[in-house]
Formats: sequence, structure tokens, C-alpha cells
Amino acid sequence: MEKLGLLAGAGKLPVECARAARQIGYEVYAIGLLPETDSQLAEIATDYKAISVAQLDAILSYLKENGVTRVTMLGKVTKELLFNGAVKPDARMLQLIMSLPDRSDDTIMMAFVRELAMNGFQAFDQTALIRKLIPRRGTITEREPSAAERQDMEYGFMIAKELGRLDIGQTVVVKNRAVMAMEAIEGTDACILRGGKLANGGAVVTKVSKPKQDNRFDVPTVGKRTVEVMAEVGATALAIEADKTLLVDRAATVAFANEKGIAIIVM
Repeated sequence: MEKLGLLAGAGKLPVECARAARQIGYEVYAIGLLPETDSQLAEIATDYKAISVAQLDAILSYLKENGVTRVTMLGKVTKELLFNGAVKPDARMLQLIMSLPDRSDDTIMMAFVRELAMNGFQAFDQTALIRKLIPRRGTITEREPSAAERQDMEYGFMIAKELGRLDIGQTVVVKNRAVMAMEAIEGTDACILRGGKLANGGAVVTKVSKPKQDNRFDVPTVGKRTVEVMAEVGATALAIEADKTLLVDRAATVAFANEKGIAIIVM
């Protein structure tokens, strides 16, 4: 039976992936990288171990001990952990970080992928086992976006693509074709909160893939939590990129959006 190593951050994606992998016969060896990793993962995986995202040597040792050769990385792990002292890197992780020319998302993740490869582990497409979570083009909520919201979506899409090209973030908050907030190290939820408060209601959120998106990591993802945060600040519409965005827990996400009158469009 083929073995899969699953490096899991926060959110539902690791659980979805583990469930899909088990259904088609994989043994899943999961590592919970954060205290926030969904506890349900331990029930689904063949084996589960909590190891801090900063303990690179322990992560590689676990994979080797269990005979894993293929690895996927899913779930939210924000880069701010490296800067706010929340985790303490081991010597191997510290050496990797200090060797980087910069600390952009892609630079960090590509270095991690290379480290995996040097140790005999192949990182593969995050979406390979969960393509059913990628929605088709069109409006997926009861309410269609207004003409003004569509204009903000189109403007936000253009800005977010440029933000992704610079490898800074993937999310932009817009109102009346003015940028309220752009995602950086703080992550999508904090970006929405900041931009939504500045907009004082009526903001539009757009999330896209990077122009040179590497599907082995950082595939754009939204879910119910995204819409809950939008509702907190009175944001009214969400646009995501067709064929390139994962939508987690679609039924609950759309139901909540409908309840709050939030339009979601896949464009």
C-alpha cells in the first residue's frame, strides 16, 4: 500500500486530503505542525504525530521512520511564526532560513521543497487528491454581485495578481475601486478585517492564485471562516479565481453567505 506524508497546518484542508487519500488506499502519515491543526486528522490518518513546524529535523526523521516518499503540504501556516517568537527553530531549520536570499513565501517554500527532495521525499500538487474542492466559474450564492461590486472585483483581481507576482500575498480588499487592504505576512483573515474596517461596510474581497503559482504549496483557499470574517466587517462580496482556488466546506460556506447576503463569484 502506498504511503503519503501529510504536513498539516490549520483548517479543514488536511482532513479533506487525508479522507480522500484513505478512500483510494493510501496509508496517511500525518504531522500536525501547529497546535491549531484539526484534531479530527488524528482519527483519519494511519498515524499522526504533532511536531512543531520549526522542528525540521524531527519532521524529516518521522517521515523516514515511516517509509514515506511522497509528501503533500496543506493547511494554513502563516510566516509570522518565524518573526513573532511563537516557535523556536531547531538547528536545521535555522540553517535553512539563514541561507535564504530573502524571506518571501515562495523563497521559503521552495527551500523547504528542496530540503525534502535532498532527503528523498517528493512534494506533489496540493490539489491532486482534492480537485473536487475547486469550483467552476459562475456565481455560487443566491445573490448575484451588483454592478458596482463587479467593478470592484475586476479591479481587485488585477491588483491581487500584481501582489501575487511580487510574492507578497493573494488577497485584496477593495471599495469603490480603491484598495482598502492588501494581504502580506498577516494572512487573509487579518487582511479582510483591516480592509473591511477601513471601508466601513460594503467592501469586496478578491483572492487569486499567483501568476506563477506552484501547486505544491500555497494554493489559494477560502471557506466558511473567510465569509464569517467578511460578515464581521460588513464586506458584501467575495471573488475567487476559477480553476485555481480551493473552496472548503462548500455547503456550509454558501449557506452562511446566503444568510448574510454575501455574494460569492468564481471568475
